[in-house]
Amino acid sequence: MGGVNETKTALITGANKGIGFAIAQGLGALGYTVAVGARDDVRRKEAVERLEAAGVKAFGVALDVTSDESVAAAAKAVEQTAGRLDVLVNNAGIAGPIAEGAQDPTTLDLEVLRAVLDTNVFGVVRVTNAMLPLLRQADSPRIVNLSSNMGSLTLQTGPILAAYAPSKSMLNSITAVYARQFADTNLIVNAACPGYVATDFNGHHGVRTPEEGAATAIRLATLPDDGPRGGFFDDEGIVPW
Repeated sequence: MGGVNETKTALITGANKGIGFAIAQGLGALGYTVAVGARDDVRRKEAVERLEAAGVKAFGVALDVTSDESVAAAAKAVEQTAGRLDVLVNNAGIAGPIAEGAQDPTTLDLEVLRAVLDTNVFGVVRVTNAMLPLLRQADSPRIVNLSSNMGSLTLQTGPILAAYAPSKSMLNSITAVYARQFADTNLIVNAACPGYVATDFNGHHGVRTPEEGAATAIRLATLPDDGPRGGFFDDEGIVPW
């Protein structure tokens, strides 16, 4: 177990831009060493350089959440560099094609659904389970899954996206299942809704900055040991399932 003076390490998937990068910046500013998980070698390197220029300790981790081999290699890389993992933020996600009714439920191509689930749901399980041995080495490990209120069965917000929205509903359920599994441990798992943030993800149509979108994830990543578990939160509090 780590001593109080040891730097905590946080891995953020999809951290080379947008909300993921803002989460990396925010945790870095709090003194965490940030592992920048990203598929693209060039973008990952640039993100690490930008973080280091801002005084953040950071290192890049090649990570494709849809690949068992990539995820296993990423876990090894984090272990070799940091020895353990204090925070995992499962941020990597895709919307899938949305133009011309591509996510109309009545004409949904199952390949579209499969691709979205592979990143947004299966990818989270793949990464989480690969990183669990490293998280268990930490004193107060935290997992934050980046969800969306579009996955809320109560709110049913936003346009009808028959692949993306259900992927976030399933991610919420996965979050709750992990939280139940770890109920008697020091590992706290929650889901965060960043709100409608202007990023490449939505063609910069959102109304919130990446920094605003990152705030809830940062809060959940740094919860005290008696913090909430198995919940779905945004800036204003609990988001209904």
